[in-house]
Amino acid sequence: MSHRLEETADAVVLAPAAEAAASVIWLHGLGADGHDFVPIVPELGLPASPAIRFVFPHAPVRPVTLNMGMRMRAWYDIRTLTAEGRADEEGIRASTALLVRYIQRERAAGIPSQKIVVAGFSQGGAVALHAGLRHPEPLAGILGLSTYLPLQATLAGELSEANRATPILMCHGLYDPVLPAGLGAMARDWLRTQGYAVEWHEYPMQHQVCLPEIEDIATFLRCRVVDS
Repeated sequence: MSHRLEETADAVVLAPAAEAAASVIWLHGLGADGHDFVPIVPELGLPASPAIRFVFPHAPVRPVTLNMGMRMRAWYDIRTLTAEGRADEEGIRASTALLVRYIQRERAAGIPSQKIVVAGFSQGGAVALHAGLRHPEPLAGILGLSTYLPLQATLAGELSEANRATPILMCHGLYDPVLPAGLGAMARDWLRTQGYAVEWHEYPMQHQVCLPEIEDIATFLRCRVVDS
């Protein structure tokens, strides 16, 4: 599947040669940018048809308390690595609004909501889960890599019925020192108790991405936007 790379001030886009029939909006982790997961797309080995547009937004630049107030790309602030320290509700909700704007752009470009996957790694995965579970239109899928479920206390009252049946893929490294696999497993278990279909994969890795994980992501995307 061949793509041309397009860049704007706020995102990197891999546009397919043919008219796009589906979209994947993929959020990077703390301190990275939209270029971070671009090299993974060719490794997915997805077919040229139906054509898929990949959108990799850049997070806003903001001071991050955990990193001594240094300014970097971050979807929200992190004060400490505790649950409370990661719960920057204002930042999470602001970044959710940004993600919703990208979904709306894809909808305006003619992509049905049922052909849009929201994805993310670490912080980006937290925003993808937060936004996807609350989105008022059905999505093709939600992909959370090495992540957790933020603002869980408010989630039960904000879940969207439109995405109750939306498949969720969660992947995590067993030796992750940044976000321990137990955090991802807690999110998985809570979602399953709520009736969500969560596919879970663990890998012998740290806070990163590995080839078997890329293969699992490819299988998920094939099921959700290629063969569906």
